[in-house]
Amino acid sequence: MIVAGYSALFQLIVPEVIVVIAALSVLAVDLLFMRGMEMRARFTIGAVISCIGCVGAVIWILSAQQQANIFDGTLVVGPQTQVIQIALLILTIFVILISIESTFTAHVGEYLALILFATTGMMFLVSSQNILLIFVSLELLSLSLYILAAFNKRSARSAEAALKYFLFGGASAAFTLFGLSLVYGLSGSTNLTRIAEATKGPSLDPLLAVAIVMTVIGFGFKVAAVPFHFWAPDVYEGAPTSSAALIASSAKVASLVIFYQVMVIGFAGAEGSSAWGSHVPGWVPVIAFVAALSIVLGNLVAIMQTSVRRLLAYSAIAHVGYMLLALVSHTEQSFGALLYYALTYALTTIGAFGVVAVVETKIGGDKLSDFSGLSRRAPVLSFCMFIFLLSLAGIPPLAGFFGKFYLFTSTLTAEPKTFGLLWLVILAIAMSAVSLYYYVQVLKRIYIAGPPAEADPIQTPILSQVAICLIAFSIILLGCAPNILLAWLKQAIPTVSF
Repeated sequence: MIVAGYSALFQLIVPEVIVVIAALSVLAVDLLFMRGMEMRARFTIGAVISCIGCVGAVIWILSAQQQANIFDGTLVVGPQTQVIQIALLILTIFVILISIESTFTAHVGEYLALILFATTGMMFLVSSQNILLIFVSLELLSLSLYILAAFNKRSARSAEAALKYFLFGGASAAFTLFGLSLVYGLSGSTNLTRIAEATKGPSLDPLLAVAIVMTVIGFGFKVAAVPFHFWAPDVYEGAPTSSAALIASSAKVASLVIFYQVMVIGFAGAEGSSAWGSHVPGWVPVIAFVAALSIVLGNLVAIMQTSVRRLLAYSAIAHVGYMLLALVSHTEQSFGALLYYALTYALTTIGAFGVVAVVETKIGGDKLSDFSGLSRRAPVLSFCMFIFLLSLAGIPPLAGFFGKFYLFTSTLTAEPKTFGLLWLVILAIAMSAVSLYYYVQVLKRIYIAGPPAEADPIQTPILSQVAICLIAFSIILLGCAPNILLAWLKQAIPTVSF
């Protein structure tokens, strides 16, 4: 019986095992056979091994179609989990592809292995409804990201960014652990559903209120929401480009998904309300306040940035504010909107960082001035950046427009009689209009400003250009035909309405 139980458990975690085997394989191959090869060849071979591992995990997930809830919610496998895991693996593949031309480190195997270990942490994170495994998975993800942020040993900014990330991360882990320990003390369980059943009551318990605040602080750091965002601009600017892309994309998707589940499932019954004129104490008003701050501060501070990386960082803070609207409304439709928005945003962000990586390699910086006249020097790359920035701004017919439309609509319909969340949606729409200004500033540099004198055309590496173009095509396709992704989400999550 015990052997059969462990065999069944192993079958459920085969995708994660495949990714870990790929990580160990790329590490071993690089250390044993590729030390004398040139950097690009090492990155290419390592990327191929890593991508094969990710594709293998995707194939297993698609073919197995398993469903299970074992060890008191420690491992929950079903269509919803599998869809999110497949999306995370695809995002990881794109991050690996844009890193192939990197020259910041000679430790290629270690770098790619850490990306895969971080992906493993994300996969476990989104497949658990038990606070113990959630915390362990968060730490596996976070420790990998801290090291990835510091991987450019030749850059003082990378070391500074990683140190800030680590210090803030350690503090946030303490808040998270303290909040979850209070939850366990109040409920006597580590399962999210049982926690909600044990803590429900006619009024909000003061200790539960403290636990909610502590948990919001911990997860607020992970997703870089205001006022827990201080690390994000420095990390986005100082970390290696592909590391920043991973932090801004798949890591954020996984963190938002588990944030949603912890709040909506674990604290069900303590929601409260942030509807205009009918405020009720609970975790929803806290999230609404954090969302409003993130939207306003992220967009306004982004206007003043001269570094494209820092601009993307503050833009990311604003987008987190938009995505937190799904937690404020916390309906079944909101969860579908969150997934669509988070996945398309992550894809767009990887593409934008891919363009920044090429510009940094060929020109030497990420300042707005470095993008001057880029359309004359790299027209294909410039058009892709045009697609990415307009999608982030929410311009139709791109994926970013439908993501915002779907998210804002789901927020409004959460309270159909009173439209109590209308104030938050109006704020989000107004700040979206503000965001168009700073995105257009980048495009103005690319298409209107002239290139430096005697500037040569930029030869974009083939693999990077193919990956960036594929992402741009996906953004256009998902904007013009959103049902491609929505139908997939609907099939996996039947309770979600579109």
